[in-house]
Amino acid sequence: MTEPSLNTIELAFEELSEEQMKNRALEFNALMQRRRTVRDFSSREVPRELIDICLTAAGSAPSGANRQPWHFALISDPDIKRKIRSSAEIEEEEFYSKRAPQDWLDALAQLGTDSDKPFLEHAPFLIVVFAQKFVVDNKGNKQKNYYVTESASIAAGLLIAALHNAGLATLTHTPSPMKFLNTILARPSTEKPLMVIVIGYPKEGARVPAIQRKILNEFVSIHEE
Repeated sequence: MTEPSLNTIELAFEELSEEQMKNRALEFNALMQRRRTVRDFSSREVPRELIDICLTAAGSAPSGANRQPWHFALISDPDIKRKIRSSAEIEEEEFYSKRAPQDWLDALAQLGTDSDKPFLEHAPFLIVVFAQKFVVDNKGNKQKNYYVTESASIAAGLLIAALHNAGLATLTHTPSPMKFLNTILARPSTEKPLMVIVIGYPKEGARVPAIQRKILNEFVSIHEE
């Protein structure tokens, strides 16, 4: 049986010295350690070109069978942001008052969160990340996607890192359920909303909770010879 031929290109790989590798790793780690979730956003404008560059970086994420099963809905329209805030706060009020168990509420209390989500209107940009269960090609054929949630989540992580690297603040918001986002943004039911990423500059004097992150040996197990 003849093996299918693969269309390949030469890998563009830049090999670095160990010192260069370590320096890059240290610089990136220091940058990411300064990343914090922000809840107080300024309405100050953000260049659209900057967002497009970061989205392009997110689109470089690995994905199952290279299906790239994600869609990013970029929103700056004030009316749409208002609708998203209104719908999200309805779900959040239900969550905080009825659905959330007490231990979850106790954990959230340390972060100062509640059902009021003004950042969904105040920040200049929102990006809703959708995971695509399948796509329809130009001939109308349905093509199943693979490792959909994993692939779209990796892309979202790259986007958050790219935005932070560009000098912007972010917040990941996950109201539950989120199907209202499909309705507001006219996205098909075959797409599952994973999160809303809020983007902008922090409001002057913005404060964040004094949290501590786990150190390496608290979240990594080592299996060496």
